[in-house]
Amino acid sequence: MRIGIDIGGTKLAAIGLDGDGAERARLRRPVPGSFDGVVDAVAEMVAELATAGVRAPGVGVSLPGVITRDGDISMIVNLPWLEMRPLRRALESRLGCPVALANDANCFALSEATDGAGAGAEVVLGVILGTGVGGGLVVRGEVLVGANATAGEWGHNPWPTPEGAGIPCACGRFAQGCVETWLNGAALSRDYAALGGGQATAEEIGGWAESGEVQAARAVARYAERLAQALASAINLLDPDVIVLGGGLSEIAALYRLVPAAWGAHASVARPATKLARARFGPESGLRGAAWLMSGNVNVVEASS
Repeated sequence: MRIGIDIGGTKLAAIGLDGDGAERARLRRPVPGSFDGVVDAVAEMVAELATAGVRAPGVGVSLPGVITRDGDISMIVNLPWLEMRPLRRALESRLGCPVALANDANCFALSEATDGAGAGAEVVLGVILGTGVGGGLVVRGEVLVGANATAGEWGHNPWPTPEGAGIPCACGRFAQGCVETWLNGAALSRDYAALGGGQATAEEIGGWAESGEVQAARAVARYAERLAQALASAINLLDPDVIVLGGGLSEIAALYRLVPAAWGAHASVARPATKLARARFGPESGLRGAAWLMSGNVNVVEASS
């Protein structure tokens, strides 16, 4: 059995999986607004899973923050009461078992590489396209962490080609904007408005594009071209077998046709063999990936020193 916990911005979720990845139990509740409250809630959920027959030698935890190589949380914007606090050690002390913490994008990538859209592939890049743009990298079934614990975080690279003034990123590093500022949901909404379509969410625009609405289709085509440029850089550097898309914008069906057709013009090979796939488990992948983090041992590949 495996247990995964997902600490989100508003909800706390737990899942129990058997060895084949079949779901055995699931729990959900609001996220407490304090460090001690989160520790208590996780412990209560693990105990509740145990009463349902789900017990595991360790617990994996997914959260939307920057996790150091030592397993500490160095930054977590939406849950500041967890920042720079010893969550992993507190949970291990309370639960009496090993605990692995990982960024939610890494958990997403691990889930999809294990039994999702990238199952069986040697190198899988998981890409989150939503309010923000993030990613995680899995090599031979294990999360690649990296020397700075930032492997796969392609969303905060500088935008690869000049294209106007850009929108400064919240990270404050690049005047032209990061990849995130050109490929998040707000970027698609800006394009749609600039094309005369008015104000709309990225999800609405994607749906209208599939229905044949002209401005929406044009906005999605521009978005797909930008995504192709950015992913071509990832292909050149990482040469993944599969790139799996998650997040709200991954539901735009046209991307899976338009992006592979365009990325060869920007990659080092004209016809990349890389496959672009929609996440099999969608918004549940982060939670499932947390469960896959541990199976007696933490499966993490660390960069050599």
